[in-house]
Amino acid sequence: MKTILAAVDSSGICTSVVAEAAALARAANGRVLLLTVVQPPVITSEYAPLFENIAELTAAGEKAAAGRLAELQKRLVADGIASDTIQATGAPVAHILAQAKACAADYIVMGSHGHTAFYDLLVGSTTHGVLLHAPCPIVILPPSNKPVA
Repeated sequence: MKTILAAVDSSGICTSVVAEAAALARAANGRVLLLTVVQPPVITSEYAPLFENIAELTAAGEKAAAGRLAELQKRLVADGIASDTIQATGAPVAHILAQAKACAADYIVMGSHGHTAFYDLLVGSTTHGVLLHAPCPIVILPPSNKPVA
């Protein structure tokens, strides 16, 4: 059975990523492993007084992510696709690569958010980081201007 690792977040492309992962799983008689990584807020010293409780913010993000994962998995199961979920907190690139290795993923499916080159230079690109070090082929979905259901 092939393992398709679908890296999902709360962006609009998430639904397309899951649909593509499901199509691959269906074609390869495989399963989809939904992975989401919650990034704790990055706080600089000048804004620290505004965010006294980073743990609460992170917990709220984790709760929202867990709900989203459950919703996405429910859709996969309804479509007859075997699936599991994993949620992590931290740096997305490191967690995606580690999980791809741990589950011996045959494919990684993820979206590109279409940031500018300047944004990627300053903040970094999760897709680019995974692409450079992935242990398996990657399917990258481009950003869409269409609203996703």
